[in-house]
Amino acid sequence: MIVTILRHGKAGDASRDEDRELTDRGIDDISFGSHRLRDLCTDKSLPFPSQIFHSNWRRTTQTAEIVEAAFTASIEPMDALLPGSTIADVDRAMSQLPTGDSHCVLVGHQPMVSTLVDYYLGDPGRVPPLKPGGLASFRFDVPARGCGELLFWAMPPEYRGDV
Repeated sequence: MIVTILRHGKAGDASRDEDRELTDRGIDDISFGSHRLRDLCTDKSLPFPSQIFHSNWRRTTQTAEIVEAAFTASIEPMDALLPGSTIADVDRAMSQLPTGDSHCVLVGHQPMVSTLVDYYLGDPGRVPPLKPGGLASFRFDVPARGCGELLFWAMPPEYRGDV
């Protein structure tokens, strides 16, 4: 199973945090990042994402929709990715996902996305905290603490793959 953890793109202001929309820069970063993710998957002979899960807040939904269009993947909200959720919530949700050669993207918020990266690596700080639009991809036999093999990580604006 391949999992890409993606922080939503740069968002503007709104009266309620959950209503914040992507800025033009956020849209551009996620669009370019989706194409770079395609290139990185191709370079490493990895399957393209077929499922995208996101919190149902506006900026993560918009981010997921951009990635969905780049890969013609299915998209679905996941409560475990909402702010205030725990790693245990995400683990429970991940245990329901298909295994094997599938590739899914989890679109979420800080600090959860960077906490998940450290958790799955079992080696905090190996990947810098994810900036808006930043991503990290892992291979798992079983998604659990310290069981993720880091495939690459990339940050906007260049999205150069690392690892």
